[in-house]
Amino acid sequence: MVLQTQFSSTYIEAGCDEAGRGPLAGPVVAASVILPKKFHLPFLNDSKKLTAKQRENLVPLIKAQALAWAIGQASVQEIDKHNILQASFIAMHRAIDLLVTQLAPTLLLIDGNRFKSYIGIPHRCIVKGDTKFASIAAASILAKVHRDSIMHALAIEYPGYGWHTNMGYPTYSHRKAIRTIGFTVHHRRSFRNKKEK
Repeated sequence: MVLQTQFSSTYIEAGCDEAGRGPLAGPVVAASVILPKKFHLPFLNDSKKLTAKQRENLVPLIKAQALAWAIGQASVQEIDKHNILQASFIAMHRAIDLLVTQLAPTLLLIDGNRFKSYIGIPHRCIVKGDTKFASIAAASILAKVHRDSIMHALAIEYPGYGWHTNMGYPTYSHRKAIRTIGFTVHHRRSFRNKKEK
């Protein structure tokens, strides 16, 4: 699959995407990536269309070729306080905060149809952007792999929930574990009434 490398040749573009809006547990993680204009990486695609192994293999290649990249996250407490959409924006802004210390983009390409403006940098929201633009696809992979690594670590500390395989998503086994073991400090309490009633 060939993805577009640029939205416009007049900008320094940073692709931005997040991972972890739907899970019952764990943080939401975002990444922002600036790629060179002649970037090409075979098999680069939306992270959801790749296997875990493919994503892991692509991470060092993306980091090696990117002009700049950064990762940010918002905690479970922030998700519960602000709601998951706003927490996603917080995570994205934190990734961009770190990105601009390396190389300041002049345009943000945001996956999806909503975003909270980042002061001083214009943005474009692109529905299914991770299937259209290489920088957004790269960001989706970095965010997903980083979040998965967090959930793998938490799975060791909190066995029984299957986080090493479900990554905190509401699978049957995860829901059953919540009913039998209970909630942890890493569960999103604001999701409780909606999904665990």
